[in-house]
Amino acid sequence: MKIEKLTENKIRVIVNSEDLKKNNLDYQTIMEKPIESQKLFLEMLLKAEKEVGFYTEGHKLLVEAFSSSDGLFVFTITKYMEKTTSSNKLKVKPKKKIKNVNPKSNTTIYKFSSFEEFCQFCTAIHKIGKIQSKQLAKNIALYLFNDTYYLILSHINTESSHIHTFYSTISEFASLASHSETFRLKLLEHGKSIMKKNAIETGMKYFLS
Repeated sequence: MKIEKLTENKIRVIVNSEDLKKNNLDYQTIMEKPIESQKLFLEMLLKAEKEVGFYTEGHKLLVEAFSSSDGLFVFTITKYMEKTTSSNKLKVKPKKKIKNVNPKSNTTIYKFSSFEEFCQFCTAIHKIGKIQSKQLAKNIALYLFNDTYYLILSHINTESSHIHTFYSTISEFASLASHSETFRLKLLEHGKSIMKKNAIETGMKYFLS
């Protein structure tokens, strides 16, 4: 289990197969029976408190997670201050948004709440340096639909050595919207094309934040 502190209120936890086995968990259990995963969440929070000073007492938690093609689970945990607290005990009652990154899908669509968030994502990718977006997917497009920006990855190269780093990075700025080809076609028909191709490359060239 690896803990990374992203901000004062957000951490990333990378869980491998050995961590799951130790807690008698598997992919299916985490996705369908989150209550049985509470021991693992508690272990993550205690480890984060000890290693990176991420204290959760008196906070609400938002837990987002996805599985990567190489069998890892990546959790992003964000804490919010509650208005009032009635107990000093650690309570793990996270609101979970668990979505799977399907390694066999030809289409993956992420949504950004604003264009600024997309620019921040491009900046993060630019700083990493080693990720070549043209090697990740045949095309990457950005569309605007109902005041939301959607990044469409078509014909994803699941063999790319940087696919895990890409998924881990984008989870900090966007949420997984769909794997649906139907939704992709809906965006193409009804959405506004912002960057029809090479969206990440274009973003890094002109819109670094």
